[in-house]
Amino acid sequence: MNVLSLEGTEDTPRIILDKANNIFEISGRSLPEDSAEFFQPVLDWLDEYQKQANPETNFVFKLEYFNTASSKLILDILSKLEDIKGCSVTWYFHEDDEDMEEAGEEFSELVDVPFTFKTY
Repeated sequence: MNVLSLEGTEDTPRIILDKANNIFEISGRSLPEDSAEFFQPVLDWLDEYQKQANPETNFVFKLEYFNTASSKLILDILSKLEDIKGCSVTWYFHEDDEDMEEAGEEFSELVDVPFTFKTY
């Protein structure tokens, strides 16, 4: 399975989806011009990954900021993770960023995936 690797920019997050090395991470800032178009490769990759997922998948979100349009797509990603056995989420937030902590808590209540919260 191909690695999906997108370098982050000022407006788009860094994304690494690497089944072989068990790395699944979205980090940085997410306010792309067209969120649906930007995140479509991630959703497609997860559809493919789900067919032969690793026994354990820890998906890491380490976002500094995301806009409303991105939040919808993050929820779409989390919804796909619900269908992957052995999947969990680690939600990182800066220790003084209550908004990002609350966003993670809200997402965790909307999907049936175990969340771990960590500060950095």
